[in-house]
Amino acid sequence: MEVENKKGIGLMALVAIIVSGAIGGGVFNLSNDLANGATPGGVVISWLFIGFGILMLVLSLNHLVVNKPELSGVSDYARAGFGDFAGFLSGWGYWLSAWAGNVAFAVLMMTSVNYFFPGVFANEDGSLTFLSVIVVSVVSWSLTALVIRGVEGAAVINAIVLIAKLIPIAIFAVVAIFMFRAGVFTEHFWQNVVINTDGTAAFTQMTASGLIGQIQSSLMVMIWVFVGIEGAAMMGDRAKKKSDAGKASIIGLFTLLVIYILLSLLPYGYLDQAQLASMPQPGMVGILREMVGPWGGNLMAIGLIISLLGAWLSWTMLPVESTSQLASQKLLPAWFGKENKAGAPVNSLLLTQGFVQLFIIITYFASDAYNVFVYLCTAVIMVCYALVGAYLLKVGLVEKSTKNILIGFFAMAFQIIALYLSGWQFVWMASILYVVGFVLYIRAKRENNRTISTGEWFAIIIFTLAALLALYGLLANQFGLREVLGILKEN
Repeated sequence: MEVENKKGIGLMALVAIIVSGAIGGGVFNLSNDLANGATPGGVVISWLFIGFGILMLVLSLNHLVVNKPELSGVSDYARAGFGDFAGFLSGWGYWLSAWAGNVAFAVLMMTSVNYFFPGVFANEDGSLTFLSVIVVSVVSWSLTALVIRGVEGAAVINAIVLIAKLIPIAIFAVVAIFMFRAGVFTEHFWQNVVINTDGTAAFTQMTASGLIGQIQSSLMVMIWVFVGIEGAAMMGDRAKKKSDAGKASIIGLFTLLVIYILLSLLPYGYLDQAQLASMPQPGMVGILREMVGPWGGNLMAIGLIISLLGAWLSWTMLPVESTSQLASQKLLPAWFGKENKAGAPVNSLLLTQGFVQLFIIITYFASDAYNVFVYLCTAVIMVCYALVGAYLLKVGLVEKSTKNILIGFFAMAFQIIALYLSGWQFVWMASILYVVGFVLYIRAKRENNRTISTGEWFAIIIFTLAALLALYGLLANQFGLREVLGILKEN
């Protein structure tokens, strides 16, 4: 019989954490980000591919949360399946991904505020102004202070914020449905948009290879808006019932799918692909402004700011769950697991906020900062997701369960294929931050009188060499890393 934690987080609050965490800023850029590389037909096919992959991930999480209640979160699944080092790679990667997402939220929030005060909070190259760095630093520390007062209390506030930010999204969907024109939607359904040298747009027939290219261009955009779908599993220890975490994952997935498919396809029935692709960020703000006038743009900009605050709050909770879980598994020093009277892992929160603060400062020097941190966040967490699928595959083989073998295999294969198609550069860059974690991993092993195996030392050396090569490539502008990542402003 399942034990209920009376003071824990309930089912609807868990669903709110998933939906609010996933509906951050990405959904407000979804249609124009997709239009940069995909036709309506390409978007439909991409949703079928990516929707299937994410469904396999959620089914994997659901099975593991319910049937492996002694395990907690993505890192514990990797550890149980493949050992301490795999568990550390997953947990530390999840931590990296979550706070990188917070930095992306900070950049987009200031871009949204900049809609009302052009040039004050964001520069044309996508970097933040000095004033923005100060503002988002204050916001970030304030959210950390809120979570320090108690994770469960922050979850309740998050549920309230979710309701507030869904209102403008619902208004956008209703307006877009009423203004939807089938002729516009179908006119270039299977045609690619090409921008000529004189700036004019032309359309060409989409070939088979063109379809693969459109799926490839959609991958990071679509997966990014699902990051957070594992939130209920990560908060499983704080749930009233373990089974609630599994139910919340399924409910959250289908809620998000309905929202995302509507918001990504409806704009194609009002503006063609070339018009959507040229829409400045945040795209949904400009689209609603085109539909109903300035009040629509103002409403969406305000909604985006609220949305980002809610997602930012969710993602302030998630990374510290990862580090505190690693500490309980003795994969990080016990210092990371220390909790205050409110039950919040205060040391992990403060250290995470320190990293967030450092990279918020970097956004002042970085061009296209939002996309840099979005792609870093998405690429790293795809590795974590792949390990979840791999563990369920292993469980299925042990239990001789064809169902779990297939679900685990497809969940793992999807993440690997998606990561291959979307590029390796961001995982490579993340290896630099993994090296920092290895120092702590080695210390935790010694703290608990555990030895590091030869295989683990070999993996650490390989990662360290990759990190040194990535650092050299970035500083010396080799391997095209600066061009791919857009790390520094133009001189």
